[in-house]
Amino acid sequence: MIKHIVFMKFKAGVTDKDIAEIEKGLRGLPGRIPEIKEYQFGRDIVHSERSYDFALVSAFDDLDALKRYQVNQHHLPVVAKVKELSESILAVDFTF
Repeated sequence: MIKHIVFMKFKAGVTDKDIAEIEKGLRGLPGRIPEIKEYQFGRDIVHSERSYDFALVSAFDDLDALKRYQVNQHHLPVVAKVKELSESILAVDFTF
């Protein structure tokens, strides 16, 4: 299994409505992309200096499944919105 973790730091001026749009897009992906085995995401609640604003944690059977997810037609518009609203994005992918 591959665990895929993404952290997002939003640009100044990003609104709750903007973030809700990302959440809506993410919420729809597990039903459209069969490679997704686990999928959780949410907003940071601590708001410390080192905190990122949002995180996604997902799991896939193997690296090929993760790669198919990354280029899936339903995933790409969500990624585009995340990139538009983020000043920084970090990702880690590891086996477990």
